[in-house]
Amino acid sequence: MKRHFAESELIINADGSCFHLHLKPEQLADRVVLVGDPARVTAVAANFEEIECEVSNREFHTITGTYKGKRITVQSTGIGCDNIDIVLNELDSLANIDYDTRTEKDEHRCLTIVRIGTCGGLQPFTPIGSIVASVKSIGFDGLLNYYAGRDNVCDLKMEEVFKKHMNWNPIKGSPYIAVADKSLVEQIARDDMVRGYTVACGGFYGPQGRQLRIAIDDPCQNEKVESFEYEGLRICNFEMESSALAGLASLMGHRAMTCCMVIANRYSQQMKTSYQTSLKKIIKDVIARI
Repeated sequence: MKRHFAESELIINADGSCFHLHLKPEQLADRVVLVGDPARVTAVAANFEEIECEVSNREFHTITGTYKGKRITVQSTGIGCDNIDIVLNELDSLANIDYDTRTEKDEHRCLTIVRIGTCGGLQPFTPIGSIVASVKSIGFDGLLNYYAGRDNVCDLKMEEVFKKHMNWNPIKGSPYIAVADKSLVEQIARDDMVRGYTVACGGFYGPQGRQLRIAIDDPCQNEKVESFEYEGLRICNFEMESSALAGLASLMGHRAMTCCMVIANRYSQQMKTSYQTSLKKIIKDVIARI
């Protein structure tokens, strides 16, 4: 017997769209580009030859269109893994739940999802302007720990090594390490991106080791993160979404990865705020390769 999703669990708007994204099932393409900034959706879609639909609600801005014969949906998420939880669950519901019967579809639909973002570099080999492809993401946010099956999509051995290296304080919750889709990393990253690990933080300031007027729990956190090495790779960057994306996509049966441009290097303490022009290249590379 098929599981039925109650109105309180799968919230469908009166027009047949999902609750937060305001997107209808027929408006979702198999290829999805995620960005944080709603305005960046327009920048990505500027490359499309044809615009099929455009929908906005809160921080969630969506455009579906065509680029060189490929149907692509560009979706903004806002900032943070909590928003990724909303976006991934609603995109998956659009793909794999029949909105008329509120039951799971017989045939699974796999989405290919690439997040384009910005980040803080953590190594001397990730200077400003570098593009980092997240092979694995270390989630400081704890989101995936709320889902059954998280152990099946995480690198448990690496989690233990990392916690020991960090002398991890359990009051922060357990970090999880989600693995990006390997075939998609090969498809998107090529030789022009740095492959490594990413830490996805639950905030921009304290969780990333920034101190303004409030002291942080572990003043040595960033130095320990920067020195961590596992299976020949280092932690290359801080950002705030990649772990939830990789983990949830794996649990749902989708292909997903994150690639981010370094706009600040925490190692050299440099920052570039005027990065929009440089970001256009990574946008064009991703939509060409997805």
